[in-house]
Amino acid sequence: MEATKVGIREFRSGLAEYIASETPVAITRHGQTVGFFIPTKGQAGAVRAALKKAAADLDHLRVAGSEGAETIAVDVKAGRKTRKLTADAGRRQAP
Repeated sequence: MEATKVGIREFRSGLAEYIASETPVAITRHGQTVGFFIPTKGQAGAVRAALKKAAADLDHLRVAGSEGAETIAVDVKAGRKTRKLTADAGRRQAP
């Protein structure tokens, strides 16, 4: 299903109509899509379950990623130190 594209002001002024509609809306600002509005008539239970699952998945990724973030930080620091040492050595060799 193709989303209807509307500007932010138009979306805000016609919000009640977009809520009543079944068509997704792509919200734009200066011609660039900045968000989507997807009406969910009568699907509150399914939406709530999907949001709970997404939150649980995000928590799992956040916990798993926190260990990875520390490893990445150590690697970045080591890489910076190596580049600095290499650059310093190159400056010393220059005439």
